[in-house]
Amino acid sequence: MPKVIFVLHDGTSIDVDANNGESVMQAAVNNMVDGIVAECGGCQSCATCHVYIDEAWRDAVGDPSSDEKAMLELAIDPNDSSRLSCQITLSDDLDGLIIKVPAAQF
Repeated sequence: MPKVIFVLHDGTSIDVDANNGESVMQAAVNNMVDGIVAECGGCQSCATCHVYIDEAWRDAVGDPSSDEKAMLELAIDPNDSSRLSCQITLSDDLDGLIIKVPAAQF
């Protein structure tokens, strides 16, 4: 059971125990993490689940697909660590993953 650490815009951390195979977005929604709206429900058709991957975790999480990159262009303040949380599938390899929620989503 991987743990995900969500860091909010004010520095508050929320630790969430997630399930293997679950998306980061679903873990956030299930645990009412502020700033992850997920309007499309994980269909990669909005950018309301936009997050920043902590630098230490970027290689483990991997790069976005070309479709995801296109959608990230619609996000507010995207950067090189931006991902759609609906596109990150959790596993034990990502136990301790640190996700930063953009301030623009509050």
